[in-house]
Amino acid sequence: MLSFNLLVTICLIYVMILFFVAFLAERRAKQGNLSFFTSPITYTLSISVYCTAWTYYGAVGSAARNGLEFITIYLGPTLVFIGWWWLLRKLVRIGNTQRITSIADLISARYGKSTTLAVIITILSVVGTTPYIALQLQSLTLSFSVFSNEAASIDAASSPIQTALWAAVGLAVFTIIFGTRNLDANERHHGVVTAIALEAIVKLVALLAVGIFVVWGVGEGPSDILSRIQPSLNQTQDIFTPRWVTLVFLSATAVICLPRMFQVIVVENSDEKHLATASWAFPLYLFLMSLFVLPIAIAGLDMLPTGSNPDLFVLTIPLSQNQDALATLAFLGGFSSATSMVIVASIALSTMVSNHIVLPLWLRLTLRRSPTSEDVRTLLLRSRRISIAAILGLGFLYYQFTSGTGSLAAIGLIAFLGVAQILPALLGGLFWESSTRKGALYGIICGFIIWAYTSFLPSFDGNFILSESALTNGPFGIGFLRPSALFFVNIDDPLVHAVVWSLGINALAFIFGSLTTQPRPIERVQAGQFIHVFDRAQSSRTLTRQTTSEELHILSQRILGHETTREIFTRASREQRHLPGRLPDPTDEFIGQLEREFSGSVGAATAHAMIGQIASGDIISVEDLIAVADETAQIMEYSARLQAQSTELEKTAEQLRRANLQLRELSEQKDAFLSQVSHELRTPMTSIRSFAEILRDDKNIDDAQLSHFSSIIHDESIRLTYLLDEILDLSFLEHGRVQLNVKKVSLGSIIERAKNSTQTIRQQSNAVIKIEPQFLVLELETDADRLSQVFINLISNAIKHSGQTQPEIRFNCKVQEHSLLIEVADNGSGISSENAELIFQKFAKLSTEQSAGSAGLGLPISREIVRNLGGKLLYVGNNPGAVFHIILPKTTSDSTLGTDSIEVAE
Repeated sequence: MLSFNLLVTICLIYVMILFFVAFLAERRAKQGNLSFFTSPITYTLSISVYCTAWTYYGAVGSAARNGLEFITIYLGPTLVFIGWWWLLRKLVRIGNTQRITSIADLISARYGKSTTLAVIITILSVVGTTPYIALQLQSLTLSFSVFSNEAASIDAASSPIQTALWAAVGLAVFTIIFGTRNLDANERHHGVVTAIALEAIVKLVALLAVGIFVVWGVGEGPSDILSRIQPSLNQTQDIFTPRWVTLVFLSATAVICLPRMFQVIVVENSDEKHLATASWAFPLYLFLMSLFVLPIAIAGLDMLPTGSNPDLFVLTIPLSQNQDALATLAFLGGFSSATSMVIVASIALSTMVSNHIVLPLWLRLTLRRSPTSEDVRTLLLRSRRISIAAILGLGFLYYQFTSGTGSLAAIGLIAFLGVAQILPALLGGLFWESSTRKGALYGIICGFIIWAYTSFLPSFDGNFILSESALTNGPFGIGFLRPSALFFVNIDDPLVHAVVWSLGINALAFIFGSLTTQPRPIERVQAGQFIHVFDRAQSSRTLTRQTTSEELHILSQRILGHETTREIFTRASREQRHLPGRLPDPTDEFIGQLEREFSGSVGAATAHAMIGQIASGDIISVEDLIAVADETAQIMEYSARLQAQSTELEKTAEQLRRANLQLRELSEQKDAFLSQVSHELRTPMTSIRSFAEILRDDKNIDDAQLSHFSSIIHDESIRLTYLLDEILDLSFLEHGRVQLNVKKVSLGSIIERAKNSTQTIRQQSNAVIKIEPQFLVLELETDADRLSQVFINLISNAIKHSGQTQPEIRFNCKVQEHSLLIEVADNGSGISSENAELIFQKFAKLSTEQSAGSAGLGLPISREIVRNLGGKLLYVGNNPGAVFHIILPKTTSDSTLGTDSIEVAE
């Protein structure tokens, strides 16, 4: 009986053989000996990556559980390769002409090279493939456990979690070594493809060997095995039921949409003619893989104890008959099935992650760096390697979360349905010119959400996001949201239910989005390139260079402009070591460089077609291409002019809107100003008129009353004159017509003048002014009268609104790099937040009682004075009283100012 350690040793030897084959293939490919690696047989065998552990182990398990249902997983891809061969050919042609690197690249290129669409498809592919990777890890752990149980040697090293972990690590190492050797995803992974082809042979031989042993070793021939069939395996009425049709559909979809299948069918294809061989050879391969599935299932149910895992009949039947060599071969077949899938899927997904997520993010963060620098190469290689490890890590986590429960076939169907959400956008992009990017986004996002809700999350059995209660009764007890009966639509089969809802809503959203939106110009161009790909002459990948450097130079000038063309050709000539002034030779490398440069102006597809045609010298003349380039340049120039005019009109319209808004605001301010001025003028004028009428009409007035009334008229006249002076002063300041008397003066003398002017109000309120002594000698070049007027207003306001028994006003200064900051603060209660926005408005008064006799123009005048002096007056908050900052242009070089304050003598 094989021990666990011996089995691990056999696996290591087998992996070393794969390493050797892959290394040999890589070396021969570098030497140019590609005859075997690019043969149609190798290509067909690489497509057999479809046959994973799901079809190797799970098909037998499906046959044992559901009878002839297992045929569907082979029938779907067979119908595609035989009946839809033209669809695969179209995909391969598009992949070659558009230089497609992945399924995400294909769909994003079709819909205007949309980065958003590529990111969403990449995320969907990673999430959708995660259950499938977990399936492969589960198959490996189950197969190891069979030998461990048989040998009674289960220990910590052979526990399922540890086995899955080490399998994931080993697969990651192999994939990183042979899957990320080349930076360009369009370069063929010859080593990997050859190793996959070898594994395809191993798993086919292993399954056939077990089948032959079962039919002629265990039984006495096909008739003997078929005579043992149980009634449950021969239920033909289950054929063509909704579930059966659904399984055929999902299997057919998987061949087109699975990232690993797209990788081997489209990206790794080196010759479109290989599809002709694959169209019959791959269905034949599937037929041979399925030939003995039913006999093995019949024998397992007949021979093995009740309760045996049907997924492992391929292993357990040889072991039960003490056929260790055959069991080892069967194990290696299952090992090959699992590893080949994981390797190719990891390569495909890592390419998508690095190209569509990592690189765009890096370019946004480092726009100043050249995308052709060595840093980009290092970034891409590193990101692909990290992505491979992360993808396998996700598969391991899924396996650990689900504890490896469920049959292999059930897990595989979850993955199939996940990636099937790409199908509507893919088929629409290939055949419907009016399909749009937004339609594709709507469809894929809606389908992805429904799939995750109805199929992916329920696979965790209530251990992740959705609880068991939510799965049974719906989230929060909402019955119509039950994942198994969405909107009360009861479909007995959960898979059919998930397919109907996810793909149905996906297709409807895609159609609705495409019908309600217009494709962008680049989408229309790409639609023509994709849909009518066979109408275009296929340019050869190996350019024959039937052109001259002069023709390429003229074409480049038409597309790139003279300056850019000169730089490119000069650099290429220098790299080819030509004399200065001589054009570079039209080598493949240089023509490829030009194609990449053209792609930035006219798109990758158009650039590829133009370069291919001018280099191969057929279909269209150089003069015609130059004319096309001229027309393209004119169209682009005209489009740029229209764009510039449109932008200018938008700017003008915005300016007019702002001007109109300002006019309305000025009109409202004018009305408010006139209303406030008339109110302020009416009060003293009313007093003057009233007392003047008394003096005129009352003949019996005595001398005391005459003196009193005359004093009132005099005081109100002075008040009226002061108010008019303030209004005129503010008008002059606002319109910049004020005459300033700028001269050098000390800050102390200005503050002293303000103190003298406010002496009466300060003495009445017992106010104190504090200033740091070193500031008194600070000299300014300013208008002393105007600046003292600002200080007077600030001191008066601080005393009026202080509310303290002894108001305190503090002056502080700070010499900054280009300005002088003067801080004026008091110890009052400060200004409330609602009043903070009003204090600089004309005629604004914070309180009627404290502002009696004031017109509310002090702070607006002060602000305009400081503005005319080239500075700013700002209210900066409370600390605890109001704090104002006066910022003036720096006119002093003294920057060593202290912080001690003293009380100025009164």
